[in-house]
Amino acid sequence: MFESLRRWTKGTVPDAEIPVAATIAAMDAGGIDKALTSAWQAPHRDMISNDEVAGFVAEYPDRLIGVGSVDISKPMEAVREIRRCVEELGFKAIRVLPWLCEVPPTDRRFYPVYVACSEMDVPFCTQIGHTGPLMPSEVGRPIYLDQVAIDFPELKIVGGHIGYPWTDEAIAVATKHPNVYIDTSAYTAERYPPQLVQYMKTNGRKKVLFGSNYPMIMPGKCLNTLDALGLDGDNKALFLSENAKRVFKLD
Repeated sequence: MFESLRRWTKGTVPDAEIPVAATIAAMDAGGIDKALTSAWQAPHRDMISNDEVAGFVAEYPDRLIGVGSVDISKPMEAVREIRRCVEELGFKAIRVLPWLCEVPPTDRRFYPVYVACSEMDVPFCTQIGHTGPLMPSEVGRPIYLDQVAIDFPELKIVGGHIGYPWTDEAIAVATKHPNVYIDTSAYTAERYPPQLVQYMKTNGRKKVLFGSNYPMIMPGKCLNTLDALGLDGDNKALFLSENAKRVFKLD
């Protein structure tokens, strides 16, 4: 993950733990009131644990909202951990990245996670599109979520990173399924594909959520050119906050 940060931002890799206060300062600089902060887990990798995220949230409970992650190779442990994340830690979603697991989201190992998220009524967040790290991108094809949404129509699915270079595919799946959404994390506003911007202005106005992918991109940088997209006041409010409030059931 740090090497990816170096390649994409052209910056240096931090040699010390970044305090949570630095995240809050970045949010303040970008005019961000609240942010989702996610754990990172995958088979044989525990990069940012759920308990670490809970600790971040505990420092700034009015600003940070926890998102859990689980190891899909251990299905029963994953289900128990999802319940703990929601019931004990107060997390609002679960996030698993197919490229970290090296299998698509239609793989059978994901299905216990979908059942648990559906039962707990929390969204399942994932990545769609190519990967920044040097890992195969095929597992991020948005069309895989079509089958997941068919099998789990109650499950809210949020596909992050726009789906590029398969953005049309992502829009098609989000349009087809009432509970499939797209978030714009890892992209600054001027890099949103034109078809996504058009979708945000029309039938997708309630289907696209803002994201920054901090610390890879600072929130303020993501929003610097937002006005150039030509969103009206209602569409901008939906994109920046109202859609997320509804999907993640935020107070």
